[in-house]
Parts: sequence; C-alpha cells; structure tokens
Amino acid sequence: MQVAFIVDPLPQLQVGHDTSVALMEALQNRGHRIFCLGIGDLYLDQGETWGSVQEIRLDLAADAWYEVKQEQLMPLNQMQAVWMRKDPPVDTAYLYATYLLDRLSPNQTLVLNHPAGIRSANEKLYALQFKDWIPRTRVSGNKQLLRQFIEHEGQAVLKPLGGKGGEGILRVNAGDPNVNSLLEISTQFGQLPVMVQEYLPEAVTGDKRILLLEGEPLGAVNRVPGQGDFRGNIAAGGRVEKTEITEKERALCGALAPVLRQEKLYFVGIDVIGERLTEVNVTSPTMLREICQLEGVDLADHVAAWLEKKVPARDR
Repeated sequence: MQVAFIVDPLPQLQVGHDTSVALMEALQNRGHRIFCLGIGDLYLDQGETWGSVQEIRLDLAADAWYEVKQEQLMPLNQMQAVWMRKDPPVDTAYLYATYLLDRLSPNQTLVLNHPAGIRSANEKLYALQFKDWIPRTRVSGNKQLLRQFIEHEGQAVLKPLGGKGGEGILRVNAGDPNVNSLLEISTQFGQLPVMVQEYLPEAVTGDKRILLLEGEPLGAVNRVPGQGDFRGNIAAGGRVEKTEITEKERALCGALAPVLRQEKLYFVGIDVIGERLTEVNVTSPTMLREICQLEGVDLADHVAAWLEKKVPARDR
C-alpha cells in the first residue's frame, strides 16, 4: 500500500510519543510505503486533489528518525489511504483541507478519519449527544449564565472549545474574585461560547484515555495530573500509568460505537473521568505508544493490519 499522513512538520513530531510515528513505523514494517504532507501541501487541480508529498523511510534508531527518499507532486487518489492527523486547532485552514479531502473517491482511497466526520465532531461538543454518560454541562458565551452554573456547582471546569493537550482549561471556584475576568477572557467578552462542566473529584486519580478502532476498545492508559495541576494531559505535565477498561466503560464504548461507525470516525480517543465521558478526540488521538509500552503489546501493528483489510480493494 501507499499511505499518506497529513501531519504537523516532521521535525516537530516526538518519536517516543506520537501515535502518527508509531502507525508509520508499523505500516513500514509490514512492507508499505509512507508519504507525509501538511495541510498547506494540499491543492485542487481540475477537480482532483493533489499533494506535495515526501516519501520517507523511518529509522527510529538513528539520530535523524526519518529520511526523505523523494519529494513529488502527485494526485492523492494514488494512495490507498490518506490519514488526516494534523493537530488542532480545527481552524479555517484545517476545515478547508477537509473539503479538499472530500474530493477523493472512497472507491479508490480511504480517508480517515472521514472529513465530514471530523467537521461534525468538535472534540468538546461531540460528547454532548451522549447525555447519559457526561458530567453536568453548560455551553454559552453569556457570562451570567456561565457564572450561574459555577455558583450552582461550587466548582467547575471551564474549557475553550478548540485547542489540544489541556490548553486553556481552568478549574474555577464559586466566589473566586477572578471568575468574571476569567469568563471575559475565555469568551473574548461574549464573542465565543465556552464549556463549563461539573468538577469530577475523581480527576485527582487520573484522566483515562481509551482508544477505539472502528468503535471497539483498543486499549487504555491513565493520565495522572502533575504536581500542582488538575489536568492529566501529558502536554500539561501529567504522567501515565497502566489501567484497565471497566465494564461500565465498555458499555460507554458500546453506546458510542454505532455513532462513530456511521460517521466513519475510525480511530478515536475518548477521555473518561470517574467513568464519565468528557471528550471525544477525532483529529489526532494519541497515547498509542504509551499503551503499547505499558501493556507490552504491539497495537500499532494491529491497527496496520486492520487498515490493510479496510482500504478499497485494488492493486497494493
């Protein structure tokens, strides 16, 4: 197969952490060719989506973990799969890139996650449709409504609707003299909606990331907040530990599965605190490396084998 990854610039990727690198490595080990490009490398010509791509060869033991074999312009329908794994924010450039990917025929090229699915699945708001599984939540740009929620809860978590890695997420307490200012800053003085959720005290013991492959649980890891922080995100200083997927969490995955399959959200990471769903990550879910290391299993190879069966049937 030829598989293209749409990612952030390769020098920015962390070999020991990034799921994209783990997936590239697994596919290469199974004999497939790996191509990389950024969203700015996509273009449309006469209704056909092309890319300025780099074919790379991985050598994770070397100082430079990849070698560019060649660079070329090529129609992306020559790929068996195009994997969109650009990190958030899902801004205007990101959205435009998904429209270009819409032009690829599913009979020739598997695009994952599906561009329309990504557009429909804001990683904070998407969870709200599963109302039996989420914490108490309010979304608004109105300062009074947000403050009312915080005062009712006593303490709450304030989340911007974009971003990644815990960026801009705040734990706020009723009566804090800074609440009004924090709400003004977060909403850009009422111009943007934000999310407030009840604070889940189980957060002190960790924020569980569960990876799903076509709706089925693949593996999980617990992310424990660093000292002096309430966020378990690794980018925010959290650490990882081995964990198990509980029966209730498997039921949660079962509730999500038919919706994820319908919207062709094939590779997804959900965040769970106290067996409650807090986020559904569809753009570039990570933690595959950490799960593999803690569990001693090669889940990346499992995903690569799944992809071989999932791509459109043609010469590979």
